Amino acid sequence: MGNRLKMIREDKELTQEQVATLLNITRQNYSRWETGELLIPLYHLNSLANIYNYSMDYIIGLTNNNKTTNKIDKLDPKIIGKHIKEVRLEHNLSLRKFASILNTSHSTIIAYETGKNLIIIAFAYQMAKNYKISLDWLVGKSNNKYL
Repeated sequence: MGNRLKMIREDKELTQEQVATLLNITRQNYSRWETGELLIPLYHLNSLANIYNYSMDYIIGLTNNNKTTNKIDKLDPKIIGKHIKEVRLEHNLSLRKFASILNTSHSTIIAYETGKNLIIIAFAYQMAKNYKISLDWLVGKSNNKYL
């Protein structure tokens, strides 16, 4: 993921400082995303997709197609939760089984599915990889469900 972040930033002829300023974070924090030391939070990934006019799937390395998707300013945990539940039910997974696959608790999955909490990027990425779904669809930026 980090290599793709760096490549896109350099292709857009931006410095880490400039991107960090656009995201209202420190350059050091942004740098940690590029090196892979930290995972980029889902809401910042959405912001980068809006800034760069690329899909979240492309930025995070799930696809090599740099297609654009709809821009949304703020992620809606309820839409994301509805989509998480849809994926779980489509694969006939109980809450406990799905939680086990994502290495978390069933109460965490419930919090995601009900929109109480925003899913963390590690779980969203794992879902996308395991079930070949688009992160852009997951967050409501695209109608195309699958990668």
